[in-house]
Amino acid sequence: MVIQLTMRQAHGLPLPASPVDGIRIMALLPAGWHKDLAQATGAIVIRVRPDEPLTSAQVGDRVREILASPEVNRWELVGCHRLVTRNAREDDR
Repeated sequence: MVIQLTMRQAHGLPLPASPVDGIRIMALLPAGWHKDLAQATGAIVIRVRPDEPLTSAQVGDRVREILASPEVNRWELVGCHRLVTRNAREDDR
């Protein structure tokens, strides 16, 4: 199962687009998750495939915990939804 996470700056002035925060957030996600930084301009979009069966809500809760970390706490999760892939077997994982 692939889940798309969308984050935006929660407070403060928007900074110029940089993938650094996206990479920083990816580094804080669980090590066993497959991660792909899909967008880092304006909003950060990361696609994840958890290594265990989790719902979108459970993934969202985990990401919100991570975003409370001081190094990335200026970001908030605004979207967390399951994506349908080309391979139906992957969607069931």
